Amino acid sequence: MPQDGPHIDPGEFVALWAEARTAFYADEFPPYASKAWRALRPDDPRRLAGALDAAEKWRKYGDEDALLDWLHNVAGRRFSAEGRTAAELAEARKAKPPRELQATPGWPPIRIPGGNGRHLTHIPERRAA
Repeated sequence: MPQDGPHIDPGEFVALWAEARTAFYADEFPPYASKAWRALRPDDPRRLAGALDAAEKWRKYGDEDALLDWLHNVAGRRFSAEGRTAAELAEARKAKPPRELQATPGWPPIRIPGGNGRHLTHIPERRAA
C-alpha cells in the first residue's frame, strides 16, 4: 500500500513529543497563536507545547471571556457586603450548628463520626393495625 507524504521515523515523532512535553511542563514556550508562537518553525517543540497548553486550558475552563463574565457575576452576588448592616455581617460569620444525621430509606447505613463504629440505619415506621 503506497504512503502519502514523506516518511516520518517514529523515533523522530517520539523525540518531538517528549521535547514538547518537557517545554509544556517547564512553561518555556510562547502563548498559543501569539506573534512569538507564530514565528516558531512548524517542527519546534515549543509550538506543540503552546498548542497543548491552549487545549488543556480550553478543556478545563472553556471560553475565557465567558469564564471571566461568570466569575464577575458570581463575585458580585455572593461576596458583596453592600447594603448589609454590621449586625447582619456578624450574624453571617457565626458558626452554624452541625446537622443532625438522618438515615434515608434505600441508602446504606451512615457511620457516626466519633461513634466507635456505630451506624445509623433507616428503620421503617410501623403502623398500628
